[in-house]
Amino acid sequence: MNKNVIQERSDTMLLSPLRFCHQLLSDSISYGDTVIDATVGNGHDTIKLAQLVGNTGKVYGFDIQNSAIEETKKKVLLTGLTNQVELIHDGHEQIKQYIGSDAIQAVVFNLGYLPKSDKTIITLPDTTLSAIEQSLDSLVPGGLVVIMVYYGHDGGQEEKNAVESYLKTLPQEDYSVLKYGFMNQKNTPPFLLAIEKKR
Repeated sequence: MNKNVIQERSDTMLLSPLRFCHQLLSDSISYGDTVIDATVGNGHDTIKLAQLVGNTGKVYGFDIQNSAIEETKKKVLLTGLTNQVELIHDGHEQIKQYIGSDAIQAVVFNLGYLPKSDKTIITLPDTTLSAIEQSLDSLVPGGLVVIMVYYGHDGGQEEKNAVESYLKTLPQEDYSVLKYGFMNQKNTPPFLLAIEKKR
């Protein structure tokens, strides 16, 4: 019996990159915080963020695809989280234009394309890097930027390389940068990049 318990625990000990991403967000975000979903997509992260910041917080959600904005708007309405969510039909490289001088606790990126949609509409190195730079500039000390990197599509490898190259240049005195993912999985498994702004 003990052996079975040990086996069961070891099978679930390592979190997937996505689950670890959500764990980091849960640990970092408190009621009343202001956060950003830089790639709204199917709206799951937007909803999670809205629950974490509560009625007194704020979630800015960006997406260039109107279908993503509309689908997320439905989810927000159904969950009763409209007070704290502002959805913006624009690219995440325009973050500063919308948030102004707001102090941001956390920013979430999902790189790649919107599942079950046009796979030619993807996040791009230049706009993604601009959005990351703006996010880091707006981040409060102790704040977090998390980036789920999906790169098994045309253009994905280039964006992955560009983001990783940029993050390697961040001074360790100011930022802690983590890469988390499985090394022995096939078919370009997604991985997590997490950046914490030091206090």
